[in-house]
Amino acid sequence: MPAGPQLDAATVLLQWATGGLLFLWVTTRRKEVGPGYGWLLRSTYAAIAVLAAVAGFGWASEPIRDVAAVVVAVTAAGTLLLSITGRPTKEASQSPQPQQTHRRYDPQWDLAAPIAGLVGLIAAGLGGGGNELLQTARVLIGAAFLGSVTDAMLLGHWYLVQPGLRREPLIEQVSWLGKLWPIEVGLLLIPTGMFSVLSGEIDDSYGGMLGWFWVACALTTGALVLATRAALRERQYAAVMAATGLLYLAILTAFGTDVVARLVLET
Repeated sequence: MPAGPQLDAATVLLQWATGGLLFLWVTTRRKEVGPGYGWLLRSTYAAIAVLAAVAGFGWASEPIRDVAAVVVAVTAAGTLLLSITGRPTKEASQSPQPQQTHRRYDPQWDLAAPIAGLVGLIAAGLGGGGNELLQTARVLIGAAFLGSVTDAMLLGHWYLVQPGLRREPLIEQVSWLGKLWPIEVGLLLIPTGMFSVLSGEIDDSYGGMLGWFWVACALTTGALVLATRAALRERQYAAVMAATGLLYLAILTAFGTDVVARLVLET
């Protein structure tokens, strides 16, 4: 009996952590979002990077990728510590020159962890066999795709904590998601890709059901991105909450788009 589809969990987890930390920088570079948002994301993605390292060293080792996952976790934890210790004190924030009275966190430090993750993801793509260039492109774009949709949802939720925040940071995240979606889907269709699953050339072990499930996830993700952008054009504050709800659904379908394809094509 042929083996069923298998999934490289270590690479997927490292994609998620790397992409999420990259799009954290996209937001923090604006210096508009409260520090708690950065603390939440750095700690979350550090934990995900730890899981990536555990999965890699424990089950499907790729040394460069797995070491990179450790570096991502340590670096994210380090920047978390820097952001906490670098937060201005109450006295410093009231000073006429606060930057001269207290250290301030530099958002450029948030690039360190995703750069380390990039090295690991390239190693994972090149070591995956088959068309190495296409595989690497899928891994890298998938990382950005998963990271952008997750950070967009978390940022939308953050407006409950910081209701006075302008919409531009969230609009930017959703815009990036909209730009990445056609690239993500296009790369997964390039032969050997999901067309081969839909035609039956590649057996998904479920009578073609996974292929059509992928189609549903891909199309639904695109529709949810359009609906989210439309919601954010409304002026009422409730529009932000509506957009966040749509992004909760988009996370599910986006992961279905990327992970289901990896599950089938990496069999």
